[in-house]
Amino acid sequence: MADNSFDIIVIGGGPGGYVAAIRAAQLGMNTALVEREHLGGICLNWGCIPTKALLRSAEVYRNMQHAESYGLAAPGASFDLAKIVARSRGVSAQLQGGVKHLLKKNKVTVIDGTAKLAGGGKVAIEGKPTISAPHIILATGARARILPGFEPDGKFIWTYKEALVPDTMPKRLLVIGSGAIGIEFASFFNTLGAQVTVAEAMDRVLPVEDAEISAMAQKSFEKQGMKILVGANIKGLKKNAADVTVTIEAGGKAHEVTVDRIITAIGIVGNVENIGLEATKAKVERTHVITDAYCRTGEPGLYAIGDIAGAPWLAHKASHEAVICVEKIKGLADVHPLDMRKIPGCTYCHPQVASVGLSEAKAKEKGYTVKVGRFPFMANGKAIALGETEGMVKTVFDAKTGELLGAHMIGAEVTEMIQGYVVAKTLETTEAELMHTVFAHPTLSEMMHESVLDAYGRAVHF
Repeated sequence: MADNSFDIIVIGGGPGGYVAAIRAAQLGMNTALVEREHLGGICLNWGCIPTKALLRSAEVYRNMQHAESYGLAAPGASFDLAKIVARSRGVSAQLQGGVKHLLKKNKVTVIDGTAKLAGGGKVAIEGKPTISAPHIILATGARARILPGFEPDGKFIWTYKEALVPDTMPKRLLVIGSGAIGIEFASFFNTLGAQVTVAEAMDRVLPVEDAEISAMAQKSFEKQGMKILVGANIKGLKKNAADVTVTIEAGGKAHEVTVDRIITAIGIVGNVENIGLEATKAKVERTHVITDAYCRTGEPGLYAIGDIAGAPWLAHKASHEAVICVEKIKGLADVHPLDMRKIPGCTYCHPQVASVGLSEAKAKEKGYTVKVGRFPFMANGKAIALGETEGMVKTVFDAKTGELLGAHMIGAEVTEMIQGYVVAKTLETTEAELMHTVFAHPTLSEMMHESVLDAYGRAVHF
């Protein structure tokens, strides 16, 4: 680097950091991005992308096992775990190369190394020259929260990282935590034949979802063979020679669960340590940096985006914050704060779960009088043709104004369908516009239309 001065420095190359760097470069800013490990961050290398590759393999395997119901034959269907993992790692590697290409294409200076704020707009990089810029964006992400006594040991206890590259196919698996990460791994290993137990501290699985959707999900998981323990309190762990025994209190009873492996998925911790924050005016609460609506911290010229800036911990939230942050720095006129009510959430278990906005219960808590519509997969022609009749689409409206307050889905491909409702919320669409929208037939998305109609007593096909 002939010149160590930049217009903007981004620390962290995940879905927040690399998007911020590319957008800054597009706007004509001389940009540097510092990444200590992998371009693409946790999402691309150890999260969103590789887990979806694993789950796709599980989905294909599941379909092979049910080939006969489609008039097909796939005798002796089997799997090779090592090849499934290798495919997953290959997908991540391909996309990491794509991120590297995009940064190069946009003339972003990429620096491999560990960065630390050095004051006065300076960033020190271990083993390399110090760089400087008037604007510094922190996009350092987060890591798995560790349950005391359940520290990853390289053998029996896994976090998401170990679960993505398993050294063996466990016959018996305990998953602690039933959020998106926990349930996705539970779904993957269950499909491949593991005897899976899920322990959740809250009173239901997928606790951030609408209660009705959570109930349907739990019923489906149990039908698939999973053992679900809600209201669970982990009381003890005993490591044996070849397995581990965990004592769990749930439903007023003590359960002893002996398994080959444990996956802990109880949340994340922001990567706020050792990056120089203590010498700034930025505030940190519960391992997350406090920011305003435009990602600014309490330190002038210092910003934070993505997981380090707090919930929801989603890649698409980080990327959107990146654009807002950079465009505000550039001084563009039409920059709007991120509305958290319009961020979709997706869980890629079987069946899939997706949502946006307020649940029915949350809407009522906020004082809304609601109209609620529902439509089941079993009444949809495309779902029947696909052999995917398990699921439901649920919509929640403000009875007074017709505002779409929330949408909640469970079933095949709902992670793709949810975006229709996200666009509707962004456009401030009411039930009237949704009712008058023409949905193609036969499609799964017709259920979205029917759910809206049902909220107003006008459903045709159910």
